[in-house]
Amino acid sequence: MRLDKYLGDTAMLTRKEAAEAIRRGRVSVEGAKGPCKPNQNIDPDRDIVTLDGEILKYQKYHYLMLHKPAGCITATEGSAPTVMDLVPKVSKNLFPVGRLDKDTEGLLLITDDGALGHQLLSPKHHVGKTYEVHTAVPVSEADLERLRAGVDIDDPEPTLPAEAEPDGDGHLLLTLYEGRYHQVKRMLMAVGNEVTYLKRLSFGPLQLGDLEKGACRELTEEEAEALRNA
Repeated sequence: MRLDKYLGDTAMLTRKEAAEAIRRGRVSVEGAKGPCKPNQNIDPDRDIVTLDGEILKYQKYHYLMLHKPAGCITATEGSAPTVMDLVPKVSKNLFPVGRLDKDTEGLLLITDDGALGHQLLSPKHHVGKTYEVHTAVPVSEADLERLRAGVDIDDPEPTLPAEAEPDGDGHLLLTLYEGRYHQVKRMLMAVGNEVTYLKRLSFGPLQLGDLEKGACRELTEEEAEALRNA
């Protein structure tokens, strides 16, 4: 890997900023002979690179879990507050995997692993996503059966069968294996109801748990591995 790219990936410097830092002698590579050059090759797994005396640690991909609050949009940029405003700047290539509506809360995966993000959203993989759904009126057993069988939401095809169970507090736990536009809201509308609050509790093997609203954390290696196997 070129040294200037390494600096871009670890310190989030532009190619021009990396070259300037190298020119000013702010960058060192342990064991290298002579002054550093932007185009010199390094081994990111073995070489020790420092910027202003601080060791830079290379990580190929980053996997973050965000507890998205209501009021921010799922986008990488925009005039309104976005989910990326709540995420630490650990990589220039981070993006949200899928989306949650502006008024929806809960688990959102943020990563720079484009291949994994594509796989998780691919319809053929049917990665489950569970939501806590509050409705205008209680969902009847008959309506639960309709949701479990799949309902017509004015798309070319009915929805796939879902898992639908009461949560014991008068609300609904709904697990979907596809991701259509406003799907939860449209499914409840199809059975004559209305969503008043929506929160994603899980995405594949990931569980939101007690992560506070608006908080973000890196996945553990075990969580990342389970996600790759999902």
